[in-house]
Amino acid sequence: MFEKISEFEQALAAYAGAPYAVMTDCCTHAIELCLRHDRVVRTRFTAFTYLSVPMTMHKLDIAYGLTGEHWQGEYNFANTRIWDSARRLEPGMYRTGQLQCLSFGYSKPLDIGHGGAILLDDADSYQTLSCMRYDGRDITIAPWQAQQEFVMGYHYRPTPEDAVKGLALLQTIEPQLQTAVYPDCRKIRIKS
Repeated sequence: MFEKISEFEQALAAYAGAPYAVMTDCCTHAIELCLRHDRVVRTRFTAFTYLSVPMTMHKLDIAYGLTGEHWQGEYNFANTRIWDSARRLEPGMYRTGQLQCLSFGYSKPLDIGHGGAILLDDADSYQTLSCMRYDGRDITIAPWQAQQEFVMGYHYRPTPEDAVKGLALLQTIEPQLQTAVYPDCRKIRIKS
């Protein structure tokens, strides 16, 4: 089961020029895992993003500001190494030392239908984020009940079926840097 996910992660990392990729069930959860991993407490980012991003900030109690930046392909969360690269997928796109979060949703460059990934170059962060997405589990330990210590985990795991589809699509993908068309999140109100 995990072999196909690992195979897709390796192929995706090679395509993007990153040493590692961690596949998740969606881009929003990839962003959330990165924010949690780096313990972000304050940031700024474009108001022209999908509404799950400011909702994630509320969920994690992160202080944030919204800017009027219009972007193409990706944008950075200010004062972090985290990028929302939901609308970018190109060979060699990886930025050294960064956490770039991809989306595989409909209309995205790698249109699996859903899913996401984190591109990164740090082996320790790769291991931690891999465990975080699987309920804190180290997938090299089987059965999972034999594992004695867990990092805090979340049920943000991808499916092998999505990995297989992603592997097939990677063979035919054409590099894309998409322009985002999102409403201004400064005009919405999020209620708890």
